[in-house]
Amino acid sequence: MSGARKAEIGDRMVKRYPLYLRILREMREQGERYASGAVVAKALALDPIVVRKDLSKTGVRGKPRVGFPLTEIIASIEHYLGWNANTEAILAGAGRLGSALLGYPGFQHQGFKIVAAFDVNPKRHGRIAGVPVYPASQIAEIVRKLHVSLGILTVPAEQAQSVADAMMAGGIHGIWNFTPTQLSVPSDVIVKREDLAASLAVLSHRLRHGDKVK
Repeated sequence: MSGARKAEIGDRMVKRYPLYLRILREMREQGERYASGAVVAKALALDPIVVRKDLSKTGVRGKPRVGFPLTEIIASIEHYLGWNANTEAILAGAGRLGSALLGYPGFQHQGFKIVAAFDVNPKRHGRIAGVPVYPASQIAEIVRKLHVSLGILTVPAEQAQSVADAMMAGGIHGIWNFTPTQLSVPSDVIVKREDLAASLAVLSHRLRHGDKVK
């Protein structure tokens, strides 16, 4: 199996873990102490074999006919994802999408915190959802001061590369890219692109042709 194929399979597994966490946390809140892979699989309409395999990757051992201890499996998944410790990030582009991300309360459950934002528009400087918004010209300087390694890119496509360059100049090593631009970055910088247009195209196609949407 090629390295790219292994990475793709690994990414798919990691994307399922937040789904598992949601179900497992709900079960814990309901007073349950154990969760079987079959129950989690049924709740998420997934293959039980896939779920059991994913959960076993955490290192937590389940008990026959009982399942995985909830406290341990939740803590293990949170540790695997890095959600048991705060991850700080900066955001560039405080327009509609950027502002929505700044105000999204769900990040706190993933140990994720946006500590600063940047924009070229002076009208957006100040604070949005409690997060300070600075001029875009200060990205590299402030990132260096904050010692942040993750950046979120929600700027117009034509600004994406130059803003990404400023992020990297400040020490950013991971970029969550919401623009359609294919960024040019060094090999030690990780980029995860959220292609909203592509996702919408898949959804529209499946709805039009009657396919089940997953």
